[in-house]
Amino acid sequence: MDDRYGSDVLADGWRNRGATQVPDVAAEHDLVVEVAQDGFCGAVTRVQGGNVELEDFHGRKRLFPLGGGFLIDGQPVRLTPPAPSKQALKRTASGSFAVADQRARVALPSRILVEGKHDAELVEKVWGADLRIEGVAVEFLEGVDKLEDLLAEEPPSAERRYGVLVDHLVPGSKETRIADAILRGPHGRHLKIVGHPFIDVWQCVTPKTLGISRWPEIPRGTDWKTGICRAFGWPHETQGDTGRAWQHILSKVHTYRDLEPALLGRVEELIDFVTEPAGR
Repeated sequence: MDDRYGSDVLADGWRNRGATQVPDVAAEHDLVVEVAQDGFCGAVTRVQGGNVELEDFHGRKRLFPLGGGFLIDGQPVRLTPPAPSKQALKRTASGSFAVADQRARVALPSRILVEGKHDAELVEKVWGADLRIEGVAVEFLEGVDKLEDLLAEEPPSAERRYGVLVDHLVPGSKETRIADAILRGPHGRHLKIVGHPFIDVWQCVTPKTLGISRWPEIPRGTDWKTGICRAFGWPHETQGDTGRAWQHILSKVHTYRDLEPALLGRVEELIDFVTEPAGR
C-alpha cells in the first residue's frame, strides 16, 4: 500500500512539498515587472542597496526591496540583483577609458613641460595613467623664465617636440610676453605653448571641490600662495607651510571634474601635440 505521506514526515522540504516554486529573476535594466501588492508596473532603472527602482510609463519612479512580491506576465517571481557586468569599462581620473593590463611605454623623446612642482603633481594625479600609456614624461621648469635656456641646451625637433603649460597666460602678462618671443624664435616650429588664465595652478582646482564659494582675492604686492594660506587661516610662515597647504588642496582632487575647464582643454592639447607621429 502506498504511503501518501512518505516514509519520513520530518524530511527536509516537507512543508513546501506540493507548493508552487517561485523562480528567481535578475533585475536587469529595462526589465518590466508588476508589483503584486498594488499593481504598479514599471521598468527597472537601477538596483542599489538591496532595492530596485521601477519607472512606469508616465515617468514616475518608485523604490521597492528586492525579493518576492513581483509579477512578470502575471506570474510570481523573486527579483535578485543582476550579475556584475564583465564588460563594464573603467575610466581614468582624466575621463579616458582605462586600458586593462597595459604596461607603460618607454618614454618618448617628446615631453610636456610645466612651470613648477605643483603643476607637475596635478597633471600626474589626473592624467598620469594616460601619460604612462602614451610614454609621455612631464618635467617642471621652476618658472617659464628658464624655458629659453632649456631649449638652447636641448633643442626640440620634429622627433622631440615640447608641449609647455604656463600659468597666467593672459594678454599683457610677463608669461605671455616670454611665450610669444620664444614661439617667434628658431624653436617655435616644434613647440606648443598653452596656458590657463589663473595666477597659480592652485586656482585650477574648482572652489566647489574645496568647499568654498570662490578663491580669495590677494592684494598686489603680497606673495599669492602666502596670501591664500593666510586667508584660509593656514600656517604660512615657511615654504613647508605652503607645501603642506598644496598637498591638502591636491588631496581633494580625484578626477577631471574637480578642475577648471580652462586647464582641462590645454592639457589635452599638449598630449595630442607631443604624441602626434613625426612628420604630421
